[in-house]
Amino acid sequence: MAVSEGRIHVEVAFALPEKQRIVELDVAEGTTVRQAVAQAELARHFPEVAADTFERADLGIFGKPVRDPDSQLLREGDRVEVYRSLEIDPKAARAERAARARQST
Repeated sequence: MAVSEGRIHVEVAFALPEKQRIVELDVAEGTTVRQAVAQAELARHFPEVAADTFERADLGIFGKPVRDPDSQLLREGDRVEVYRSLEIDPKAARAERAARARQST
């Protein structure tokens, strides 16, 4: 795909357990990670998720968390990943499973 001068091609990905979406975008050079998420209009693709979720979500590029998505600039071919917050703390989940296992023995 040819991208015009001054623009780069990136992807923005978000997933729920039952549904995922990768939005391809051509954005201006100098676009930040957070700006690309806004341009992807994920709330339109995921009406079941509160729109402000995408404004405050933790973000990564190719599986590596981004420390400051409001200032980190994108590069050609980057895939921005929007992370969902955990519904339950992993330690609490392990403790809960262990308690159930003890009860069943």
